[in-house]
Amino acid sequence: MNAARFLAMGGYAAYVWPAFGLACAVLLWNAWAARRAHARARAEAQRRLAGLEADA
Repeated sequence: MNAARFLAMGGYAAYVWPAFGLACAVLLWNAWAARRAHARARAEAQRRLAGLEADA
């Protein structure tokens, strides 16, 4: 199979590749947002634990 023919996607490349790019962007954003939320939750938990230890 010819690479140029594959990339042309049978004439639908103008629709396929932007959709593929958008899907990849959404997945990357989702992974970034999840890591950020996890880091915030972890920091908040550590702050609360430090507060409990100081009260004890």
